[in-house]
Amino acid sequence: MAVVVNSSRRFPAVTAEGTAGPERILSPPEKICLEWWQSQAAGAGLYNPANTCFLNSVLQCLTYTPPLASYLLSGEHSRSCAERDICMLCVMEAHVSTALRCSACVLLPLAVIHALPLTCGSCGAVSDSYEAFLDVLLDIQAASSVTTALQDFVRPECLTDFRCSKCDEPGATSKGFTIQQAPRVLTLGLKRFEYLTGRKLSQVVKYPEHLDLRPYTSQTDGEPLRYALYAVLVHRGDSSWAGHYFCYTKASNGLWYKMDDASVKPCGLDTVLRQQAYLLFYVRC
Repeated sequence: MAVVVNSSRRFPAVTAEGTAGPERILSPPEKICLEWWQSQAAGAGLYNPANTCFLNSVLQCLTYTPPLASYLLSGEHSRSCAERDICMLCVMEAHVSTALRCSACVLLPLAVIHALPLTCGSCGAVSDSYEAFLDVLLDIQAASSVTTALQDFVRPECLTDFRCSKCDEPGATSKGFTIQQAPRVLTLGLKRFEYLTGRKLSQVVKYPEHLDLRPYTSQTDGEPLRYALYAVLVHRGDSSWAGHYFCYTKASNGLWYKMDDASVKPCGLDTVLRQQAYLLFYVRC
């Protein structure tokens, strides 16, 4: 089984790989900028009015995603948006524009909070062999590093109770995941919470500043697929039922900042790489 992300400019209803094409193209691939247009320090912190630390952390990680921020800062979306009701992209465009241009201040993201209940998370249809993805969830129970977890992710799994859909005969087979087409922005989710109890897996899982995705793709003999870390979301606590979320982001000036609700403080890379990461954000380089 392969995981695929559509990235060609022309999107048919169903691609050659069997995946459904997106309903709308925000920006043609050739116009997507993976780097910042200008260098500046980190922007605003975010008030936490009512246990919104997770929302604040995710919002900050999205704000410092270079291709998304570049698109939103261009104002291209709002100039052509015909949405009469609340448009989440318009809300994000206004927030990112204000947050990045407002250093040493704190914002209350009320517009984002109020818009969230009106958004839809539908993912569309998938085929038997391909599945569109926005992030990769990694099992870390037996992994000491992200690279080990990725190796486990693509390692074939033996199925003993398999029945062929064509001949209807039982037998043994294997299945495995590989990445069919590398995304421009890669999000790795570390499964830190047990499914039934919510207990947190607090062991150290090392993650690199730079990652080569090529060994985990369907074509392992190609050129390296290099990614650079630009944000880390962290959970502090003992279970999924309680705790606190904050994040580390890399600003356009190349420096790292710890963003903990209203607090925005510079930090070193060594600190960033020593965290109990929950979500890791990488961009192609």
